[in-house]
Amino acid sequence: MNTDPIADFLTRLRNANRAGHKTVIIPMSKMKKEITQILFDQGFILNYKFDDEGVQGSIKIALKYDKLSKEPVIKKLERVSKPGLRKYTNSSSIPRVLNGLGINIISTSKGLMTGKKAFRENLGGEIICNVY
Repeated sequence: MNTDPIADFLTRLRNANRAGHKTVIIPMSKMKKEITQILFDQGFILNYKFDDEGVQGSIKIALKYDKLSKEPVIKKLERVSKPGLRKYTNSSSIPRVLNGLGINIISTSKGLMTGKKAFRENLGGEIICNVY
């Protein structure tokens, strides 16, 4: 039993990145699918594929590395809002990640989105994680 599936998702990505793996397979959920799509749209992962086989299904993510230095594109993944301590923000006080170089993923009333998009749409919500 997993008490925090989002933290497990981020940890699997972080560990695969540090180990230099090309792909990682993660159990699927709706929220993990949305986070994966945001990471792909923002250029942090190379590609992804949703497999609906089995009871839960899985997400296969191809990780992205720098061509010259072979360093992972994702430098840090950190969970902000945890099950024991939720972190919420309104649209006017969405924090910037690494002075605008990173992204934060926010759960709003209109679904998951980046902090920049939530600011443009004047939405606040729960800060799920920071990526840079």
